[in-house]
Amino acid sequence: MMHSDPSSNGSTVGGGMSFLAAADLQDHLMTASNDLDRLQTLLADACDTLQAGFFGASQHLHDLRATALPDPQPVERAVAQLGAAVTALQFQDMASQLINHTLGRLRNCADRLARDAFDGDEEGDAVIEEAPLRPNPVTQSEMDTGFIELF
Repeated sequence: MMHSDPSSNGSTVGGGMSFLAAADLQDHLMTASNDLDRLQTLLADACDTLQAGFFGASQHLHDLRATALPDPQPVERAVAQLGAAVTALQFQDMASQLINHTLGRLRNCADRLARDAFDGDEEGDAVIEEAPLRPNPVTQSEMDTGFIELF
């Protein structure tokens, strides 16, 4: 939402920033928000594909286990490896939480900037998206492999 009124080149917003600088900053914030939205979609699609592959492979291993193989150890090792891989998929959940948190902060900044920069705009009062209350939605910095029921 870039407002570039040539007559506003020298006017200031909130007593310090020029109107055009505020509009440019708001555009950058919204571009970053849109990029994070696209990243969120890419991560979700990749995670869905990985989950489908992992659960399909685990079903095949389950079927192999049920056929009473002479040596079940390779199947058991493959099941353990799949368990570790599925644990790594928790990354997508944590990343999504961080992306949504950052999106909320960026949109709040862009909305507040727009409200201050375009105060008195004929479109009326700006609606400001609430900023996240917590400083960080994810406190976990690593994932450990644990028991995961794949079947």
